[in-house]
Amino acid sequence: MTDPIADYLTRLRNAISAKHRVVEVPASNLKKEITKILFDKGYILNFKFVEDGPQGTIKIALKYDLVNKVNAIKKLKRVSTPGLRKYVGYKDMPRVLNGLGIAVLSTSKGVMTDKEARELKIGGEVLCYVY
Repeated sequence: MTDPIADYLTRLRNAISAKHRVVEVPASNLKKEITKILFDKGYILNFKFVEDGPQGTIKIALKYDLVNKVNAIKKLKRVSTPGLRKYVGYKDMPRVLNGLGIAVLSTSKGVMTDKEARELKIGGEVLCYVY
């Protein structure tokens, strides 16, 4: 697998389009941090790290509106790919849907959202957009 983050986002996208409640994703430290951010910002209902085998898995419970059966995540977009990395400074930080969405960044201080990176005045690699 050449791009594990793209695989992670695709698994989430497929589970959302199939209206699944839970999706299992192979774990890595970067995927765990992205999952924590999605939980903190209210895009997923819950998550659990399962240590089975050498790698482990992440079980993610997706968040739906009970009345309209609409998912909290409208779109997941991979920005930086292995073939073309996208780095930004804190002054050039992208605003996703005028601040309604989030951009997930990998910085020298760890994985964080665009708003947190702007406050700390650090730039980094833009991993994905979520809205």
